[in-house]
Amino acid sequence: MSATKIKDHAPPDVRRLRELKKLVAHGEGHHVEFKRKAAFPEKIVREMVAFANTEGGTVLIGVDDNGAIPGLRHPEEEAYVIHQALAQCRPRLRFREEVIPIGNGRSVLRYDILEGTRKPHVVLRDGVKDAFVRVGAESIRASREVREIVRRSQQNRNIHFRYGEPEKILMQYLDAHEFITLKEYMALGKLSRDQASRKLILLVLARVLFVTPHGSGDRYSRLAP
Repeated sequence: MSATKIKDHAPPDVRRLRELKKLVAHGEGHHVEFKRKAAFPEKIVREMVAFANTEGGTVLIGVDDNGAIPGLRHPEEEAYVIHQALAQCRPRLRFREEVIPIGNGRSVLRYDILEGTRKPHVVLRDGVKDAFVRVGAESIRASREVREIVRRSQQNRNIHFRYGEPEKILMQYLDAHEFITLKEYMALGKLSRDQASRKLILLVLARVLFVTPHGSGDRYSRLAP
């Protein structure tokens, strides 16, 4: 006998608030970001771009880092400045926006950011294009290599690379070390930046290596068998 699914007959606002509290209880992470308010909308948009360039995620505005939910008195004003900042994103982000009442005349803004289908998404500022990716609970500016990996990973093409001496040296190094950076590989293989960059990008696309974006230099490691 199959179990009977109990329907939730609570009003929509009660259900949404319940879901919000459950989400907040798990804290920030790879797919969730809290913001107290939209005082710095450009920073919020960076988080949104990072989610779109990775696996998607949720931004909650009106929630403190410690999980408290003070909410917003005027969510429509916060939403307006966010929409203004989102106009600087290319390609445009796909997202769902929701206003969740929490009582006492306050609400939380919820943005569910969908993973992009035309990555990488960038933020335009003073003529400069910046891309961001999500790593754990942080949004990190994407390097040239990560942007290229994100872009080419959407293409259904077979990846071919030559396994020569530089690749052999790289694999031997990774047998003894957890990861290597671009600069370290340049020195190890006596390669130019472009040469080392191309080789690392190809090895990641071929699923030989895994890249972890990092503020002090992306970390390339061997994929676990």
